[in-house]
Amino acid sequence: MTVRRLEPHTTTIFAEVTQLAVRFEAVNLGQGFPDTDGPASMIDAAVRAMREGHNQYPPGTGVPELRHAIVAHETGHTGLVHDPDTEVLVTVGATEAIAGAVLGLVEPDDEVVVIEPYYDSYAATVAMAGATRRAARMVRSGDRFQLDLDSLRAAFSPRTRAVLVNSPHNPTGAVLPREDLEQIAALCHEFDAIAISDEVYEHLTYDDNEHVSIATLPGMAERTLRISSAGKMLNCTGWKIGWVTGPAGLIAGVRAAKQYMSYTAGTPLQLAVAHALRHEDAWIRALRAQMQDRRDQLVDILTGVGLDLAVTQGTYFLTADPRPLGVTDAASWCLELPGRIGVAAVPFAPFTDTYSDEWSHLVRFAFCKRPEVLDEAGRRLRALADR
Repeated sequence: MTVRRLEPHTTTIFAEVTQLAVRFEAVNLGQGFPDTDGPASMIDAAVRAMREGHNQYPPGTGVPELRHAIVAHETGHTGLVHDPDTEVLVTVGATEAIAGAVLGLVEPDDEVVVIEPYYDSYAATVAMAGATRRAARMVRSGDRFQLDLDSLRAAFSPRTRAVLVNSPHNPTGAVLPREDLEQIAALCHEFDAIAISDEVYEHLTYDDNEHVSIATLPGMAERTLRISSAGKMLNCTGWKIGWVTGPAGLIAGVRAAKQYMSYTAGTPLQLAVAHALRHEDAWIRALRAQMQDRRDQLVDILTGVGLDLAVTQGTYFLTADPRPLGVTDAASWCLELPGRIGVAAVPFAPFTDTYSDEWSHLVRFAFCKRPEVLDEAGRRLRALADR
């Protein structure tokens, strides 16, 4: 019997860091989940839905209330208009939306372009589809990361079926400018490829950076699946309510794969997210301002310790280079940190095709934590500078 193996480092390092964080009661700045709840009205709506008997399977595409709310929210923020019955699919988080898109629309002889470093599930889903992964690259230029357009063009070929676009970008925190998205769009047209656009951090951009969806560019609505999630937008990552929008033909392909994975997501949680999308825009805007403050707080902490940081334009992650502290192997360093000082972070190893010198010194920190938690992390991290 042949068993397809996934790259082991994509899961092992996360699991090890998490276990060590628990074991040593470390401040966990490695995992990207907030430590505060979403809007109170959303939580009340979930409880109300449970008590009112909404506890059985919803439709496979998602409850109508949420599909209509997704359409209204997306139209209000991007101008895109979708049919809630045929062009919206509710998923178990954005991760399932990504998996459904790849498994439902990519064949074993196809190639899928990813932008390295990338969210770790991208490589796994491409492998499960039996397709070939081709990597374009983000590169550091000065104090920030940007897309290497030469590597992007080199990654496309006549076998390219899809490109996985992620902006705001995890883990680097970069926000792709319109000009870069236009280059991706041009290659999609040239090679007749689709764009699978992971936009879960769409509302978390900072300073003067603007998120642009590739689906809004000329000719791209017809060939783009746009993915988002309540988890990052509404501080409810444990609910696992995501969605994908796009042309009916592509959505049908995603649904064909999704129905054999989870089939559907929690009914009362879907109804609660629908409520929040319709009534909590002000809360979402406030979250953006709050996370910018948290980013600035962690920037001060990490620079004070002596780490070299790249500018974070979006998401809730900071990219840090600990080489000024004498660290050259980020993976080993991250495995030592929980026991050594009681702080957890993750290296770039799970986010790359080739864990080479280009990435081996980089670490991702999450700042989606309460101010007092970040302060405690700072107190512990200062022990590095004192040694």
